[in-house]
Amino acid sequence: MAVLIYNIFVIKHFHTTIGKGMMYVNLLVVLSCFISLVNFISGASIQEKTNVNGRSVASIGLIGDANDVNTTTAGGTVLVGGGADVDEIFQWMIKKAGGGDFVILRATGTDAYNSYIYDLGTINSVETLLINSRTLANDPEVERTILNAEAVFISGGDQANYVNFWKNTKVHYALDYLRSIKQIPIGGTSAGCAILGGTYFSALEGTITSVEALNNPYINLLTLGYNDFLRQPFLSDVVTDSHFDNRDRHGRLVTFLARMNKDTGILARGIGLDESAAVCIEPSGIGKIYGKGTAYFLTQNGIDHPPETCLSGSRLDWYGNQRAVRVYKVKGTKDGTNLFDLKTWVYGSGGQHLYYYVRSGVLHIAY
Repeated sequence: MAVLIYNIFVIKHFHTTIGKGMMYVNLLVVLSCFISLVNFISGASIQEKTNVNGRSVASIGLIGDANDVNTTTAGGTVLVGGGADVDEIFQWMIKKAGGGDFVILRATGTDAYNSYIYDLGTINSVETLLINSRTLANDPEVERTILNAEAVFISGGDQANYVNFWKNTKVHYALDYLRSIKQIPIGGTSAGCAILGGTYFSALEGTITSVEALNNPYINLLTLGYNDFLRQPFLSDVVTDSHFDNRDRHGRLVTFLARMNKDTGILARGIGLDESAAVCIEPSGIGKIYGKGTAYFLTQNGIDHPPETCLSGSRLDWYGNQRAVRVYKVKGTKDGTNLFDLKTWVYGSGGQHLYYYVRSGVLHIAY
């Protein structure tokens, strides 16, 4: 039954995208959906929860039991700002995974997460997949390993690799299925965090500083994707950013919001995370803030307050009577007692309210 549900999900995912008129969908997506259906009909598709006799070609290490298990899971999303890992968020994920199989996804790096996560709680296995090509991202055994996971975490690195290698592939659709249908916890740090928002900074032309973004919101470096990649509950109109204070990214996140509103007309929202800060989003939409850093929740201050100037070649102006963007700034804790409600974007605890605004390409703060 899970096989049928997954194949229907992939095809529905494709048709929903077409229905929105997003013509970026290429022949590879069509072919991927067609193959999924044909495989199901022929009985050659992904099998439900079988014992694993061999690892996929993308596997670079596994610790624990290689045999697959079935556990009861609960959904959730984890956003981490990079830097030193936060033990508590992995323990949160392990609990929601019901002690099942934990899969790490990356495009570069090692299997260092395996032993670290395995030692944090009771878990059947931890396996790292290094998926650094579209060929691997469309490999059926890679797809099978991901679909059999009870928790998935996307490592840091370069999010352009994830966009180039994974978007519109079996990996992409499997991740959406896991979060939307199977209901497991999915998280990411740094670049892995960047791709979890409905709007995402793809970095396809390289990174961008706050000064560069504020001085020209349409500079070629500022590449945004809009609801055409991974889908997470409560994040459809949200862009995320990491290493927030450490790399002074406040200005560029505000510019992302300005572009979101200008390009799509949505009420733009963003989450900025310091290094070693994390947000664990419960199925209710309540975000628990863990770690030693600070989380920033940014919201355009009303749909009727767009940027005054957001044009190619011009400095950003977003004044709004010094109230252009509402900000809730909240410190992380070891036990996640400080909260923010991502369902309403109104309620929070343990933090403080402030505002950002921009005059002639310079970011200002008001209280």
